[in-house]
Amino acid sequence: MIILIIGGSASQNLAAKVANLLDEQLCPIETRRFPDGERYVRIKDEISDEVVVIQSTGYPQDENFMELFFIIKNLKDIGAKKVKVVIPYLGYSRQDKRFKPGEAISVKIIAELLEAAGADEIFSINLHEHKIIEFFNILAHDLSAIPLLAEHLSSKVDDPVIIAPDKGALDYAKTMANIIGCEYDHMEKTRISPERVETRIKNLDIEGKSAIVVDDIISTGGTIVNASRILKDQGAREIRVACVHPVLVDDALLRIFSAGVDDVIATDTIKSEVSVVSVAPLIAETLKNG
Repeated sequence: MIILIIGGSASQNLAAKVANLLDEQLCPIETRRFPDGERYVRIKDEISDEVVVIQSTGYPQDENFMELFFIIKNLKDIGAKKVKVVIPYLGYSRQDKRFKPGEAISVKIIAELLEAAGADEIFSINLHEHKIIEFFNILAHDLSAIPLLAEHLSSKVDDPVIIAPDKGALDYAKTMANIIGCEYDHMEKTRISPERVETRIKNLDIEGKSAIVVDDIISTGGTIVNASRILKDQGAREIRVACVHPVLVDDALLRIFSAGVDDVIATDTIKSEVSVVSVAPLIAETLKNG
């Protein structure tokens, strides 16, 4: 079966890489804004029965989502029988429950809108919480790019130790450490007194070691900055940072490097200057086996 690959504005390069790896056709589309800011979308080729749309939904989230909804619905209207949607970075995914009365559960609404547009199957990468897939009534997949980051780093670092900046990222550290073949640990806050809380590595001595801090998302960089300063204080020889989604708000990278970090790498789920590891092989392999 011929599968058509379509890349939205936010993921044109990534879509082209996936199409090349699968030896499938990349469908050109036209997307632009009218003078009043409204979106225009046109599919510029004949479509096949099965179409894969690749569109990340980082900043500007609203524009990228609206374009994605238009593409999906348009494909169904012009005859596509099955539309698989790959969203490497799923925007609005951090609001997955109602923290205060009256709040919108943003990611639940996004899931419903994707289904209403006509998506038949969803693929995303390192969702902020795995349970987000439960918001979908269609088949949804939460892929992991941590192995790709680990493979990239394995030949570049001597005597590393993988550090999760908090307990929530411990599974990422464990996965990466198992692939590289090294130790891992996480940072833990310990209350020293009613007024004083100390954050330190829970179990390992990192004196003289290369520390790799891994997390799913870097947004403001505050967590990474705090972790890096602690690692420096505890004698790390060098500090590298790896993340899947480089959101990198404002001067996040400057703050991270100013804290003594030697290198930052990320994937291309979001385009950035540190997106040196492509998730195209992960997406292509998943689609091929699916």
